[in-house]
Amino acid sequence: MADYYEILGVSKDATKDEIKSAFRKQARVLHPDVNKAPDAEEKFKELGKAYETLMDDNKRATYDRFGEEGLNQAGYSSQGPFADGFGDLNDIFESFFGGFGFGGSRRVDPNAPQRGENLRLDVGIEFEEAVFGVEKEIKIDHLETCETCNGTGAKPGTDPVTCPTCGGRGQVQQTQRTILGSISQIVTCPKCHGKGKIIAEPCPHCKGEGRVETEKTLTVKIPKGVDNGSKMRVSHEGDAGINGGPSGDLYVVIHVKPSDYYHREDMTIYTECTVTPAQAALGDTVTIKTLDGEREISIPQGLQSGDKVKIKGAGVPSIANPSMRGDHIVIVSVRTPTRLSNEEKALYEKLYEIQTGKKKSKTSVKEKIKGAFK
Repeated sequence: MADYYEILGVSKDATKDEIKSAFRKQARVLHPDVNKAPDAEEKFKELGKAYETLMDDNKRATYDRFGEEGLNQAGYSSQGPFADGFGDLNDIFESFFGGFGFGGSRRVDPNAPQRGENLRLDVGIEFEEAVFGVEKEIKIDHLETCETCNGTGAKPGTDPVTCPTCGGRGQVQQTQRTILGSISQIVTCPKCHGKGKIIAEPCPHCKGEGRVETEKTLTVKIPKGVDNGSKMRVSHEGDAGINGGPSGDLYVVIHVKPSDYYHREDMTIYTECTVTPAQAALGDTVTIKTLDGEREISIPQGLQSGDKVKIKGAGVPSIANPSMRGDHIVIVSVRTPTRLSNEEKALYEKLYEIQTGKKKSKTSVKEKIKGAFK
């Protein structure tokens, strides 16, 4: 069975302040948002069970005498505070330590300005648009501050009032009596549902929410050199804030359609080009397609299949400095002809004699096969 004292790293006579301090220290290390180990989630849940038990005098006394099984038999839940998941570490600290969070600041006032949520939009563009940049008209659905009530949620001419149940805090302390004593916990105010204020007459346009969902059209300038998966932040185009808080941001994720001709690696692009054996041996000038249009490149004498020809500065622009561009690499392959005219055949036979020092046999393949069976 789990040893709660060992999990927290405290002695069996530890004070509540020592237990609190130990929990804070361990939580910072084990919270799944920080710790990516496979067993971090399970360890964090065990940490919560240990803290919850040892901070309650009745639970602790039962545990000290009968262990974890004794808690179950006494009717206490064995799941712990994180059985259904866990939120932000700051929220956990605020809930457990009476309004003090991770950074030591007091609990956020539910009526204070709150920043709106960030939004994400995926946008597809062509390969060349990613290279040279493009302006795209996009449509987003986001929450905007209700113009009828100016975000208060109350009917024009009226104002929200402070919740009398929680005094505007959005939370109340709830005490439950059990056979082993009273158990207290902080819960969301049932009257205002955590908002801290009550709207007697809701705004007819936003139904008391203070924000309405609206479709908006934006023109987004996608810079030169973006790559597949690049993200752009458009400030203040996310959801509107609450209680006068600023809007969130819009994150545009770029998806670049692959090119049938170009292959891109960072700022460098690659294409392929085929030449004849004669061109490879003697050298030549060939025309290829580049990002900037058709261009002639020189094939050097004696080029081998797979050799590369570099066109400097004809690749993808740098996002940080668009005046800088990568290179265009042409991979050249030598194509061996499969069909020859009589003239070409005669020339190749002559070349064969020069290079090998022997005469090319005139016997056809069909005749060779026929002679092999005589």
